[in-house]
Amino acid sequence: MRALPPTTVARLPGYLRSLGGLASEGVTTTSSDQLADLVGASPAQLRKDLSYLGAGGRRGVGYEVDHLRKQIAQALGMAEERQLVIVGIGNLGHALATYSGFADRGFVLVGLFDADPSLVGTTVAGHVVEHVDRLEEVVEEVGASIAIVATPASAAQGTTDRLVAAGVTGILNFAPRTVRVPDGVDVREVDLGSELQILGFHARRRSAQPAPEPSREPEPELAPEPVAAVD
Repeated sequence: MRALPPTTVARLPGYLRSLGGLASEGVTTTSSDQLADLVGASPAQLRKDLSYLGAGGRRGVGYEVDHLRKQIAQALGMAEERQLVIVGIGNLGHALATYSGFADRGFVLVGLFDADPSLVGTTVAGHVVEHVDRLEEVVEEVGASIAIVATPASAAQGTTDRLVAAGVTGILNFAPRTVRVPDGVDVREVDLGSELQILGFHARRRSAQPAPEPSREPEPELAPEPVAAVD
């Protein structure tokens, strides 16, 4: 498999999700046109992305859905389990902790952390919430390499620094501020407020556009009245 461009990596989860939908419907093969339509890409772009994986469709047949799913899953690192921790078990962190899709994507939730005394010691999704003071100890003990940060903005950078120091190399940040990480560590920022604002912008723009004028059928031309013949 050749090195994957970041833009291709960003599209692979969408391909995998669409292939899963096809598989659940009993579809065994798909064409580049069909799959591209499902993910909103062009067939040429999809074929180029899949070529990086060494995935080529068979002429007249297309792609085998199950085989392509395995190829994409392997490229995304889903063939091996990765330990995951969540820091910040407020409303959002609690919801993330109960997400049932981690295991299907190769992630194993191994730890929950918070600084709130009313949350520490409670059980969420089968895990006891640990005090954040034990963060480094537990991360190193379980070998967690991925973390979700769902803390208040004021605690996000400090939490990120501690996670990186403990050996975490991938961070999904839901805190409402951007965090800095050193080279060799990947961070994905998920700002729900910003995404909603962008949707609000597009909704406002659409509502400001004038409504199209109703089409009017042209009035039929009247045939000229016959001229009376003069004797």
